[in-house]
Amino acid sequence: MRLGNQLQKLREEKKISKEEVAKQVGVSVQHIHKWENNQSYPDIQHLLKLGDIYETTIDEFIKKDAILQSRINIIQEEKEDDDELLHPGFYIGIGIMFLGTLLSLIIGNLTITMVTNIAGMLIACFYKGILKLLQDIKKDFYEQG
Repeated sequence: MRLGNQLQKLREEKKISKEEVAKQVGVSVQHIHKWENNQSYPDIQHLLKLGDIYETTIDEFIKKDAILQSRINIIQEEKEDDDELLHPGFYIGIGIMFLGTLLSLIIGNLTITMVTNIAGMLIACFYKGILKLLQDIKKDFYEQG
């Protein structure tokens, strides 16, 4: 069961309104609406307050929502990836810059050096961003289907 469905069910079981929950948590009613409709997730501090209100734990919220569990795993994997000092994009970018410099020496055209150096720098700097964008597109594609 998705977290939003759990929150709505617990609120209805306690017979309290969205307005009351919003006031106790310290957020707007729109936040409660989005959380209960699985349009967004509450942050950890809000989950703690919701757990107190509904007399449950964050652990129970997470255990019942497989999608939330997978998102937590993705965040952990991204954090581990961020710990890498030099990622593959750095090496690809340096390789492209080296190749462009070598080609310009052979052919004698400085434009090739400029273009390949710029491309190489962009890849070296934005490699992770490009990968993340492609992963998000892939994820959205599979969620649509």
